[in-house]
Amino acid sequence: MDEPNNIDPASSGDAPPANETADEKKARLIAEAKARAAAKESAAPATPGAPAAAPKAPVKKKEEGPTPKDASDHPLVKRVNAALDGAVVESAEFLTQLGIRIDPPRIIEACEFLKRDRETPFNYLSDLTCVHFPERPDAPFEIVYNLYSISANARVRLYVATTEEAGVESVTGVWPAANWMEREVYDLFGVKFQNHPDLRRLLLPPDWEGHPFRKDYPLKPVENAWTAKHLPPFSDVQREQLEQRRAYGLEILSHPDERRIREIFIAGKEVMPLDRK
Repeated sequence: MDEPNNIDPASSGDAPPANETADEKKARLIAEAKARAAAKESAAPATPGAPAAAPKAPVKKKEEGPTPKDASDHPLVKRVNAALDGAVVESAEFLTQLGIRIDPPRIIEACEFLKRDRETPFNYLSDLTCVHFPERPDAPFEIVYNLYSISANARVRLYVATTEEAGVESVTGVWPAANWMEREVYDLFGVKFQNHPDLRRLLLPPDWEGHPFRKDYPLKPVENAWTAKHLPPFSDVQREQLEQRRAYGLEILSHPDERRIREIFIAGKEVMPLDRK
């Protein structure tokens, strides 16, 4: 008499090898699961006359964000080109923000023209900063001038690409407020400004080594000649404790001044008593 067929159809097939490793077993189970899913999708409906499953809706393509547009037809760009032939390298507009790249030797001419432009006199230098592009060996630094016209309520950005050695001409003769801004860029990026009245570090000590805002500057605390001269040496135990506090994000709580401030607030005292009668 034949024995009843009690074999599970899902488990039918070749038996797994006896010396199968855990990784091989995992790969085999994944392959079997994929095969069952593919067979289920291709199988006909179980109920006769039942409609087939509706096809899945196509995945909606992600909408692209705004991109910069060429601004060579912008009225301001046309006026600059007409007055300073060849000074504009390129221009673009992004979300109504106009940016003009200027040939480095022509930056003073461009600034003077924009400051005295009749329609939109950009008489206020709101900011002067720098961006480091280490992947651009020919001109890794880009000086950015943010100009504002008070009367016309208009803004424009000027860009000048340069190197540390070549630098760029100082615009302190056009906007005296550029003095400290250019010193800050020189301090943190190392870019020199030619004919600056007093070009020296602004935030860091004069004998500090390196420029912290460069992208190749190390993020961890720097040990150099200045730290060795002015800061007390760390013992091995202190250095290990500091590394442990940094690992847990507790370096600020370990500072004595921070602890004193916390004790004052916990005690309900005022840090600076109000001058009231």
